[in-house]
Amino acid sequence: MKKMDRTFTTGWTVDHKPPSSPNCHPNLKIFLAALSFAYFAKALCGSYMKSTITQLERRFDIPSSLIGVIDGSFEIGNLLVIAFVSYFGAKLHRPKIIAVGCILMSLGTFLIAMPHFITGRYTIQTTIRSSVNSTNTLAPCPVRSSAESSWKYEEPSLIATSGCEQESSVSMWIYVLLGNVLRGIGETPVQPLGISYIDDYAQSENAALYIGCVQTIAIIGPVFGYLLGSLCAKIYVDVGYVDMDTITITSSDARWVGAWWLGYLIAGVITLTSAIPFWFLPKSLPIPVDKHDRSCTPDQTRFIKDSPAMTHKIRQEEPANLYLMANEFVPTLKTLFGNPVYTVYLCVTILQFNSLIGMVTYKPKYIEQHYGQSASKANLLMGIVNIPAVALGMFSGGVVMKRFKMGVMGAAKFAFGTSLLGFFLSLLFLAMGCENSKVAGLTVSYTGVQGLSHQELSLFSDCNSGCFCSSKGWDPVCGENGITYVSPCLAGCTSASGSGINIVRLLPLPSSDSLIMKYRHDI
Repeated sequence: MKKMDRTFTTGWTVDHKPPSSPNCHPNLKIFLAALSFAYFAKALCGSYMKSTITQLERRFDIPSSLIGVIDGSFEIGNLLVIAFVSYFGAKLHRPKIIAVGCILMSLGTFLIAMPHFITGRYTIQTTIRSSVNSTNTLAPCPVRSSAESSWKYEEPSLIATSGCEQESSVSMWIYVLLGNVLRGIGETPVQPLGISYIDDYAQSENAALYIGCVQTIAIIGPVFGYLLGSLCAKIYVDVGYVDMDTITITSSDARWVGAWWLGYLIAGVITLTSAIPFWFLPKSLPIPVDKHDRSCTPDQTRFIKDSPAMTHKIRQEEPANLYLMANEFVPTLKTLFGNPVYTVYLCVTILQFNSLIGMVTYKPKYIEQHYGQSASKANLLMGIVNIPAVALGMFSGGVVMKRFKMGVMGAAKFAFGTSLLGFFLSLLFLAMGCENSKVAGLTVSYTGVQGLSHQELSLFSDCNSGCFCSSKGWDPVCGENGITYVSPCLAGCTSASGSGINIVRLLPLPSSDSLIMKYRHDI
């Protein structure tokens, strides 16, 4: 069997060491800048994905459980190749592999945005629609049928798109899932190969600083990602395709869908740009003087060096033997999982993902629904409040470690304990929230009485007894009495004035209270 040399990655034999570099090599500085930009791009894209959760739900009419699967598909793509990329990639041209990963991430991001361009326009479900020759007078309550009436009531199922179009539109979420899987595959080499490249070719005293700088830049990515999500959520999904004067809802309406696709195009371009510098970087750099006599060489961590599989050597003039590397893959994994520090770190990571990822994914939606905020404001809060808190936590953790002079095992235990504490603190969200909105027939009676049982509540009452109303539509209007009604028809309204978002005055039937109704856009 052919033997492997200790310095397999760079191709230098034990007797022929590479030239030393007392200072930071210029190419290493370029690599640091490129890796920081790649970290920023992938963090921006990942946070923007989470900022569009509610937009995707409404646009493709899919449940939250399926959205969780779509969001988790990123990790699925990552898990499919992470072990192989980390092991084999460390022995090949790492910068170019990172470049390929960035390109795959950008292609996945573009694939997520593709359904917007191949499906029909978004249809707002409403109980009122106009004919071609309409006026500004609406008839929300279908009291009588009149051939002269330019506005008419229709069942929501008739207003929605046809069956085949609806099915095509709903199936478009598959492209979002596949694009997210591709993003996960592309993101795989960025962190393990990028960090190992810095650790191999930076001076020991500077490596931690360089890695810290890269991680700091990565924190900025989610800030811009959520801010981009906030901006795109204010723009109507079909902007440029429809006349905005005909849109009857605002960004605070529960049926509003923002331009979710626009942010993915922007993030895709940024990610694609981040791949360019890596194509021009060398496979290896001169090893610093302080690492020439290390007991552990660039392609071997201290956890792997004692493995019998790594005692073989290969001569400099021979090319990399993929078959030999494949045979050493399983023994290397056994060595990793047999290390206690690595095992503790693995447990910490599992706890962090369980308590953090799910919370970050659904937190914008939680803010929207429990606190009555728009998607734009929820994303803005995530960007300017939550992300800086994460940065503060990382800084505080570094101060604690320095104050108590923690070693590797101490740091692992500290991370385990704080992650467990964070997991239990997240349970406090279950006790937080706002009171239910006063919706006639759902949470209160039509007279505003609360605390009634489900059997005592009904969408139909005296005020809409003269109307032929549907109980399936959701087109909320708000009265001056502070009560929200499911639709203008169920509110007993017979007419309205205005157009677009200015349809605000609805006049109830004479038999009901004389109230001025306004379309409600925040539920």
